[in-house]
Amino acid sequence: MKFVIIGGDAAGMSAASRAKRKDPNMEVIVLEQTHDVSYSACGMPYNIADPKRDMETLVVRKARIFIEKNRINLLIGHRVTDIDRTAKKVFGVTIGGESFSFDYDKLFIATGASSLRPDLPGIDLPQVMALKSLEQGKQIKYYLEKNPIKKAVIIGMGYIALEMCEAFEKSGIKTSMVKPGPVFLPWLSPDLADVIYHELTNKGIDIYPGVPIERIEPLGNSVQVICENLILDADLVLVAMGVKPCSKIAKEAGLDIGIAGSIAVDNYLQTSDNNIYAAGDCADAFHLVSDSKCWIPLALRANRAGWAVADNVCGTQTSLQGVTGTSVFKVFSLEVARSGLNFKEAKKAGFDPVENNVKTRSRAHGHPGSTPIHINMVADKKTGRLLGAQMVGKEGVAHRINAVAVALHNKMTVKDFSQTDLAYAPPFGPVWDPLLTAANQLVKKIL
Repeated sequence: MKFVIIGGDAAGMSAASRAKRKDPNMEVIVLEQTHDVSYSACGMPYNIADPKRDMETLVVRKARIFIEKNRINLLIGHRVTDIDRTAKKVFGVTIGGESFSFDYDKLFIATGASSLRPDLPGIDLPQVMALKSLEQGKQIKYYLEKNPIKKAVIIGMGYIALEMCEAFEKSGIKTSMVKPGPVFLPWLSPDLADVIYHELTNKGIDIYPGVPIERIEPLGNSVQVICENLILDADLVLVAMGVKPCSKIAKEAGLDIGIAGSIAVDNYLQTSDNNIYAAGDCADAFHLVSDSKCWIPLALRANRAGWAVADNVCGTQTSLQGVTGTSVFKVFSLEVARSGLNFKEAKKAGFDPVENNVKTRSRAHGHPGSTPIHINMVADKKTGRLLGAQMVGKEGVAHRINAVAVALHNKMTVKDFSQTDLAYAPPFGPVWDPLLTAANQLVKKIL
């Protein structure tokens, strides 16, 4: 058995390591176009915020460990350009310009996602950067170390954009955020989005939603971001408008393409070709709440899916249930989390949604240090089923959202969820946990 993997990050290296553990005699070849494998991309904004930390600390396992200890034929600097499904071969080129090809019995596409870059004049200027790969993270950190950066402009207002606001602010950089879309955080309940908006503005971040961007012009060693009725000076511009799946080689090979341009796979991570699997940020998934395909690029799914691919290649039939889109991130002092569907997504999925917004406390009444927790909870009016929740607060949010995720995986009703036996102690929450308070109030809208 010759198992070839395209991509050496979360899904790819998880599959390679597991396949070798299950079948030490299997020939496992990993083709990675960069020089970095198995690293914590989610940790990059926090690393950039700390000048004393080396970006190499984000590497979970060095390439040589996979080669020497796991006996994986890991080839860095190898970019795959074509797949010949009939001949069962992949073709590509090294960083040095040399052509290569490999036969395969089973192929795993784990090419991940890449940053969205708008087609703007000046987008290729050296002061304009993105943050997706470890190499890009190193580039940004080096640029901050070697240049007197006083002003930064972030194009976009997604997860990375919000996290990088804190990184820049900690470095004493005046930061502005701008995007063409009119709504600050359209996926978040407006009440909760307002909490984040005020947190950012209180930290001195200027926010400009609904501003079309026309071009980026050089200005000495700096640049100007020219927008409609607005000009923003910047020593550095970060493009953080989200990501797109790297599915080009799959599409050109004739594989089925799914939602948002991701590679379509079944519950066994198999593509439309029985000998080819795909997983991670390049592939779609099944949403357990909407009961439909989705594309939600998240780290846990990539690692879990890599394991499942290895199991299937090694002959152990393994399927994945799906996802609920559980995520959490930090914005200065705030924890922001979500799982499941918001109101608009629930309506689009065919439910008859009802929602509520609750403001409660992170600790028991009278206990010192208590801070507000804001919760938006969504349910189906017809069935009473819990559909999703969003939370924002300074403490007690990041891990509470996991209770919602478990409830969604088990298709619980809001009434059943309101009866769950959640833990109580004054330093950690009120007698009525914030989630129970939200559920109790939402039950009233369903009955």
